Amino acid sequence: MSTAERVNHKELSDNYVLQRSISAYLYAAQLVQGKALEIGTGSGYGIDYIAPHSEEFITLDKFQSDIDFSKYKNVRFVQCTVPPLPFEDNTFDFVVSFQVIEHIEKDDWFVKEIHRVLKSGGKFIVTTPNILTTLTRNPWHVREYTKEQLQELLSRYFSNIEMFGVFGNEKVMKYYEHNKQAVQKLMRWDVFDLQHKLPRWALQIPYDILNRWNRQKLLKENPLTKDITVQDFSLSPVNDSALDLFYIATK
Repeated sequence: MSTAERVNHKELSDNYVLQRSISAYLYAAQLVQGKALEIGTGSGYGIDYIAPHSEEFITLDKFQSDIDFSKYKNVRFVQCTVPPLPFEDNTFDFVVSFQVIEHIEKDDWFVKEIHRVLKSGGKFIVTTPNILTTLTRNPWHVREYTKEQLQELLSRYFSNIEMFGVFGNEKVMKYYEHNKQAVQKLMRWDVFDLQHKLPRWALQIPYDILNRWNRQKLLKENPLTKDITVQDFSLSPVNDSALDLFYIATK
Protein backbone atom coordinates (compact mmCIF):
# COMPACT_ATOMS: atom_id res chain seq x y z
CA MET A 1 0.00 0.00 0.00
CA SER A 2 1.56 3.29 -1.12
CA THR A 3 0.83 6.01 1.43
CA ALA A 4 2.80 8.48 3.49
CA GLU A 5 1.34 6.65 6.48
CA ARG A 6 3.73 3.78 5.70
CA VAL A 7 7.31 4.93 6.25
CA ASN A 8 9.42 4.42 3.15
CA HIS A 9 13.07 3.80 4.05
CA LYS A 10 14.04 4.73 0.47
CA GLU A 11 12.30 8.12 0.57
CA LEU A 12 14.59 10.83 2.01
CA SER A 13 11.68 13.08 2.96
CA ASP A 14 10.58 10.31 5.39
CA ASN A 15 13.91 10.36 7.20
CA TYR A 16 12.66 12.03 10.39
CA VAL A 17 9.85 9.52 10.84
CA LEU A 18 12.11 6.62 9.80
CA GLN A 19 14.85 7.42 12.31
CA ARG A 20 12.25 7.94 15.03
CA SER A 21 10.79 4.51 14.25
CA ILE A 22 14.18 2.78 14.05
CA SER A 23 15.06 4.08 17.50
CA ALA A 24 12.15 2.05 18.90
CA TYR A 25 13.33 -1.09 17.11
CA LEU A 26 16.84 -0.65 18.51
CA TYR A 27 15.53 -0.47 22.06
CA ALA A 28 13.25 -3.46 21.48
CA ALA A 29 16.15 -5.46 20.04
CA GLN A 30 17.90 -5.23 23.42
CA LEU A 31 15.01 -7.14 24.99
CA VAL A 32 13.73 -9.59 22.38
CA GLN A 33 14.68 -13.25 22.45
CA GLY A 34 13.08 -16.63 21.79
CA LYS A 35 10.03 -16.76 19.54
CA ALA A 36 8.82 -13.30 18.51
CA LEU A 37 5.89 -11.87 16.59
CA GLU A 38 5.76 -8.50 14.88
CA ILE A 39 2.32 -7.09 14.08
CA GLY A 40 2.71 -4.60 11.25
CA THR A 41 5.48 -5.52 8.80
CA GLY A 42 5.12 -2.30 6.82
CA SER A 43 8.02 -1.79 4.42
CA GLY A 44 10.03 -4.32 6.45
CA TYR A 45 12.88 -2.20 7.76
CA GLY A 46 12.31 -3.47 11.30
CA ILE A 47 13.04 -7.10 10.44
CA ASP A 48 16.80 -6.60 10.36
CA TYR A 49 16.74 -5.23 13.91
CA ILE A 50 14.54 -7.86 15.58
CA ALA A 51 15.11 -11.10 13.65
CA PRO A 52 18.80 -11.53 14.63
CA HIS A 53 17.77 -11.62 18.30
CA SER A 54 14.98 -14.18 17.79
CA GLU A 55 15.07 -17.93 17.46
CA GLU A 56 11.98 -17.66 15.27
CA PHE A 57 10.48 -14.41 14.01
CA ILE A 58 7.02 -14.12 12.48
CA THR A 59 6.08 -10.79 10.92
CA LEU A 60 2.46 -10.11 10.09
CA ASP A 61 0.66 -7.53 7.96
CA LYS A 62 -2.77 -7.04 6.39
CA PHE A 63 -1.15 -6.33 3.00
CA GLN A 64 0.94 -8.73 0.94
CA SER A 65 4.66 -7.95 1.18
CA ASP A 66 7.16 -7.77 -1.70
CA ILE A 67 10.09 -8.40 0.68
CA ASP A 68 12.36 -11.31 -0.21
CA PHE A 69 11.98 -13.39 2.95
CA SER A 70 14.15 -16.18 1.53
CA LYS A 71 17.24 -14.24 2.63
CA TYR A 72 16.26 -14.80 6.28
CA LYS A 73 16.67 -18.21 7.90
CA ASN A 74 14.35 -17.62 10.85
CA VAL A 75 11.68 -15.26 9.43
CA ARG A 76 8.19 -16.12 8.25
CA PHE A 77 5.59 -13.72 6.85
CA VAL A 78 1.86 -14.06 7.53
CA GLN A 79 -0.78 -12.00 5.73
CA CYS A 80 -3.96 -11.42 7.70
CA THR A 81 -6.12 -8.74 9.26
CA VAL A 82 -6.11 -8.49 13.04
CA PRO A 83 -7.71 -9.03 15.45
CA PRO A 84 -7.99 -11.96 15.95
CA LEU A 85 -4.49 -13.41 15.77
CA PRO A 86 -4.11 -16.74 13.90
CA PHE A 87 -1.95 -18.40 16.57
CA GLU A 88 -2.42 -20.76 19.50
CA ASP A 89 -2.43 -19.63 23.13
CA ASN A 90 0.96 -19.19 24.84
CA THR A 91 2.97 -19.21 21.60
CA PHE A 92 5.32 -16.21 21.77
CA ASP A 93 7.96 -14.86 24.11
CA PHE A 94 7.63 -11.37 22.64
CA VAL A 95 5.08 -9.48 20.58
CA VAL A 96 6.23 -6.23 18.98
CA SER A 97 3.81 -3.79 17.37
CA PHE A 98 5.00 -0.33 16.41
CA GLN A 99 2.71 2.43 15.16
CA VAL A 100 -0.16 -0.01 14.58
CA ILE A 101 -2.58 0.07 17.52
CA GLU A 102 -3.83 3.53 16.54
CA HIS A 103 -5.14 1.95 13.30
CA ILE A 104 -7.08 -0.85 15.01
CA GLU A 105 -10.84 -0.38 15.38
CA LYS A 106 -11.21 -2.89 18.22
CA ASP A 107 -8.14 -2.03 20.27
CA ASP A 108 -9.40 -3.84 23.38
CA TRP A 109 -9.75 -7.09 21.43
CA PHE A 110 -6.33 -6.45 19.86
CA VAL A 111 -4.63 -6.23 23.27
CA LYS A 112 -6.60 -9.21 24.57
CA GLU A 113 -5.43 -11.33 21.63
CA ILE A 114 -1.81 -10.32 22.19
CA HIS A 115 -2.09 -11.31 25.84
CA ARG A 116 -3.57 -14.66 24.78
CA VAL A 117 -0.73 -15.60 22.38
CA LEU A 118 2.03 -14.57 24.79
CA LYS A 119 3.61 -17.13 27.07
CA SER A 120 3.57 -16.52 30.81
CA GLY A 121 6.25 -13.90 31.43
CA GLY A 122 6.14 -12.85 27.77
CA LYS A 123 6.29 -9.18 26.84
CA PHE A 124 4.27 -6.95 24.54
CA ILE A 125 6.32 -3.98 23.26
CA VAL A 126 4.12 -1.31 21.70
CA THR A 127 4.63 2.19 20.33
CA THR A 128 2.03 4.70 19.23
CA PRO A 129 1.98 8.48 18.70
CA ASN A 130 1.42 10.66 21.74
CA ILE A 131 -1.75 12.59 20.92
CA LEU A 132 -0.45 15.59 22.90
CA THR A 133 2.41 16.10 20.43
CA THR A 134 0.55 15.16 17.24
CA LEU A 135 0.38 18.19 14.94
CA THR A 136 -3.03 17.59 13.40
CA ARG A 137 -5.77 15.01 13.14
CA ASN A 138 -4.57 11.95 11.23
CA PRO A 139 -7.59 10.40 9.45
CA TRP A 140 -5.70 7.13 8.96
CA HIS A 141 -5.79 6.69 12.75
CA VAL A 142 -8.93 5.42 14.44
CA ARG A 143 -7.73 7.15 17.59
CA GLU A 144 -4.58 8.32 19.35
CA TYR A 145 -3.77 8.02 23.05
CA THR A 146 -2.55 10.03 25.97
CA LYS A 147 -0.08 8.24 28.22
CA GLU A 148 -2.89 7.56 30.70
CA GLN A 149 -5.26 6.17 28.06
CA LEU A 150 -2.72 3.67 26.75
CA GLN A 151 -1.87 2.60 30.29
CA GLU A 152 -5.55 2.05 31.06
CA LEU A 153 -6.06 -0.03 27.90
CA LEU A 154 -3.05 -2.28 28.56
CA SER A 155 -3.85 -2.64 32.27
CA ARG A 156 -7.14 -4.41 31.40
CA TYR A 157 -5.05 -7.49 30.56
CA PHE A 158 -1.51 -6.82 31.83
CA SER A 159 -0.63 -6.11 35.46
CA ASN A 160 3.00 -5.10 34.84
CA ILE A 161 3.42 -2.11 32.50
CA GLU A 162 6.64 -0.14 32.03
CA MET A 163 5.95 3.27 30.50
CA PHE A 164 8.54 5.08 28.41
CA GLY A 165 8.48 7.73 25.74
CA VAL A 166 10.52 8.39 22.61
CA PHE A 167 12.05 11.87 22.82
CA GLY A 168 14.07 13.99 20.41
CA ASN A 169 17.13 16.14 21.11
CA GLU A 170 17.48 19.80 20.17
CA LYS A 171 18.05 18.97 16.49
CA VAL A 172 14.89 16.88 16.33
CA MET A 173 12.80 19.49 18.10
CA LYS A 174 13.97 22.20 15.71
CA TYR A 175 12.70 20.06 12.86
CA TYR A 176 9.50 19.37 14.81
CA GLU A 177 8.86 23.10 15.30
CA HIS A 178 9.53 23.83 11.63
CA ASN A 179 7.09 21.07 10.69
CA LYS A 180 4.55 22.39 13.20
CA GLN A 181 4.67 25.85 11.64
CA ALA A 182 4.22 24.38 8.16
CA VAL A 183 1.21 22.36 9.28
CA GLN A 184 -0.33 25.37 11.00
CA LYS A 185 -0.05 27.36 7.76
CA LEU A 186 -1.87 24.59 5.91
CA MET A 187 -4.58 24.41 8.57
CA ARG A 188 -5.39 28.10 8.13
CA TRP A 189 -7.17 27.10 4.93
CA ASP A 190 -9.46 24.82 6.92
CA VAL A 191 -11.71 27.69 8.01
CA PHE A 192 -14.66 25.37 8.64
CA ASP A 193 -12.59 22.92 10.74
CA LEU A 194 -13.37 20.09 8.32
CA GLN A 195 -10.48 18.02 9.68
CA HIS A 196 -12.57 17.38 12.79
CA LYS A 197 -16.04 17.36 11.21
CA LEU A 198 -15.66 15.08 8.18
CA PRO A 199 -15.48 11.28 8.50
CA ARG A 200 -12.04 9.73 8.37
CA TRP A 201 -12.51 8.12 4.95
CA ALA A 202 -13.24 11.50 3.34
CA LEU A 203 -10.00 12.99 4.64
CA GLN A 204 -7.54 10.15 4.09
CA ILE A 205 -6.50 10.85 0.49
CA PRO A 206 -6.29 14.67 0.87
CA TYR A 207 -4.32 14.20 4.08
CA ASP A 208 -1.96 11.76 2.41
CA ILE A 209 -1.31 14.10 -0.53
CA LEU A 210 -0.71 17.10 1.72
CA ASN A 211 1.44 15.08 4.12
CA ARG A 212 3.71 13.90 1.30
CA TRP A 213 3.83 17.39 -0.22
CA ASN A 214 4.73 18.93 3.15
CA ARG A 215 7.53 16.39 3.76
CA GLN A 216 9.00 17.08 0.32
CA LYS A 217 8.81 20.83 0.98
CA LEU A 218 10.56 20.42 4.32
CA LEU A 219 13.28 18.38 2.63
CA LYS A 220 14.00 21.27 0.24
CA GLU A 221 13.83 23.98 2.90
CA ASN A 222 15.32 22.36 5.98
CA PRO A 223 18.66 20.46 5.96
CA LEU A 224 17.68 18.86 9.27
CA THR A 225 15.33 16.58 7.32
CA LYS A 226 18.23 14.47 6.06
CA ASP A 227 20.67 15.18 8.93
CA ILE A 228 18.59 13.58 11.69
CA THR A 229 19.86 10.15 12.77
CA VAL A 230 18.67 7.51 15.17
CA GLN A 231 21.14 8.85 17.75
CA ASP A 232 19.03 12.02 17.96
CA PHE A 233 16.24 10.08 19.69
CA SER A 234 16.21 8.63 23.19
CA LEU A 235 14.01 6.55 25.46
CA SER A 236 13.08 7.94 28.88
CA PRO A 237 10.24 7.63 31.38
CA VAL A 238 7.13 8.91 29.67
CA ASN A 239 5.74 12.41 30.08
CA ASP A 240 3.38 14.60 28.06
CA SER A 241 6.14 15.89 25.76
CA ALA A 242 7.06 12.45 24.37
CA LEU A 243 6.79 12.10 20.60
CA ASP A 244 5.78 8.44 20.87
CA LEU A 245 4.62 6.25 23.74
CA PHE A 246 6.82 3.17 24.21
CA TYR A 247 5.26 0.71 26.65
CA ILE A 248 6.35 -2.76 27.72
CA ALA A 249 3.57 -4.94 29.13
CA THR A 250 4.46 -8.27 30.77
CA LYS A 251 2.06 -11.22 31.03
